[in-house]
Amino acid sequence: MTTFDDRASLTDLTATVERVRSSVEGVIEGKPEVVRLSLTVLLAEGHLLIEDVPGVGKTMLAKALARSIDCSVRRVQFTPDLLPSDITGVSIWDQQRRDFEFKPGAIFAQIVIGDEINRASPKTQSALLESMEERQVTIDGQSYELPSPFMVVATQNPVEMEGTYPLPEAQRDRFMARVSVGYPSVEAELQMLDVHGGVSPLEDLQPVAHAHEIVKLIEAVRGVHVSEAVRRYAVELVAATRAHPDLRLGASPRATLHLLRAAKASAALDGRDYALPDDVQELAVAVLAHRLLPTAQAQLNRRTAEQVVLEILQHTAVPASPQRHGGFGSLGRTLPAYPQQPPRGL
Repeated sequence: MTTFDDRASLTDLTATVERVRSSVEGVIEGKPEVVRLSLTVLLAEGHLLIEDVPGVGKTMLAKALARSIDCSVRRVQFTPDLLPSDITGVSIWDQQRRDFEFKPGAIFAQIVIGDEINRASPKTQSALLESMEERQVTIDGQSYELPSPFMVVATQNPVEMEGTYPLPEAQRDRFMARVSVGYPSVEAELQMLDVHGGVSPLEDLQPVAHAHEIVKLIEAVRGVHVSEAVRRYAVELVAATRAHPDLRLGASPRATLHLLRAAKASAALDGRDYALPDDVQELAVAVLAHRLLPTAQAQLNRRTAEQVVLEILQHTAVPASPQRHGGFGSLGRTLPAYPQQPPRGL
């Protein structure tokens, strides 16, 4: 397993991340935080839900991330007539062999782009459940392993609700994070007109990393250290969602695991071999909010799940860190303890 003690390997892996980041940012102008979150989910072995209004680049972000990596990519346009077998595959009778032959579906790719996932029926949406959690597909009693790395990047439009089927709680819980691209700034939109005014930059986008490099990155992220205090802090944040009066459904234990994995990936992106509470704080809204269901009274008061998560962050004590020596990026110096303070940006 690749670890942060292997300085030469880590330098190569960090360079790989920077190449992918630069490649995606060349297509998605003015949204570095969205690109970073996408890479965080990829390295944390999660799945990403991109939810926003039409025309802000949801599908383009998914395509840019997929094309920046030299791996198998399948795009699925979710429609009401899409069948589960179109996703998972189907066994067909072969008359010459006199046996059933399995024909893989769209899910058998390393990066699967599901466009407008909420336009498919719940029956078709449920075809993704096993693959997103267990990274395998079971057809006619036979299980088939999915390739590695494996990531589902799904988009959905929260405005046009006619002809859509809201994702069930079990489906949303399998997405590690939800991100909204948002409208670009004036400068970024002007730059977009120059870049996208002629040929789409996606046409010239070439892979800048190989699938085996991403696998090494994922292995390195697994080796990031998380202290007992940071683990307890993540558990307390998630537990607070289950007892909050404005929520009728809190976050699951899977959410705690996803939050911890995402924090480790964020630390690795910053060149650290240990996670801080800051990593948990910065990812809490993206990882937790889409799993929460506000009560009817909270909805009448226009209270959103994001506001509830921010409130929980403000009222949950940040653990104090013991001093530690060494570690990647410290150059042998003693690292200062981080103070107890409210989350950044609140």
